[in-house]
Amino acid sequence: MATRAETRTTLENGAVMSRREFHALYSECEAYEGVELIEGVVYLPSPVKIEGHNREQALALRWLMEFQETNALAVEAVGGGSVLLDGKNEPIPDAMMYYLRPGRFADGYLDGAPELIVEVAYSSASRDLHQKKAAYERNGVREYIVWRTRQGVVDWFQLRDGVFVEREPDEQGVIASEVFPGLRLNVAAMVAGDRPKVLAALRR
Repeated sequence: MATRAETRTTLENGAVMSRREFHALYSECEAYEGVELIEGVVYLPSPVKIEGHNREQALALRWLMEFQETNALAVEAVGGGSVLLDGKNEPIPDAMMYYLRPGRFADGYLDGAPELIVEVAYSSASRDLHQKKAAYERNGVREYIVWRTRQGVVDWFQLRDGVFVEREPDEQGVIASEVFPGLRLNVAAMVAGDRPKVLAALRR
């Protein structure tokens, strides 16, 4: 007869489980980093490119951190942290920003949806624009940005009446956040990796 240990679900790519089970398993696996549970399915990390992902992730996070550092709003911008989203999802956004308030954290993890999430999609665009998008929409992420680095495209989704609506840049090529007053993105500069112009848009 199989023992409990022998029949226990393992943390492997494609495994199906609840967030509670995933979190317990992941907490025991010191050898793993960057594992996500999306819509009840486990995704192990693939090799990460510096060009096409890490540089772009660093720029997106710097953009958010610049906003945090130069505004009086009680916000925090971070990247690479697990989010306890719902019973089927524990993602690790590439960058995110949220308002600081009591009850946002549980055992050091962000408990619930942040107001804004950025995903840098080199090889993960399909998942970011489908499974993750559906999970973020359902859980009330108010602004969701997907930077598709292979295509040189930034998709900005705004939650309106519970549904993500895609936004377009204004005549200056800028999208302004509806959640964080003063957070402005120069889309062309972001795609080009032009950090000075990206940060300059925040000072207008």
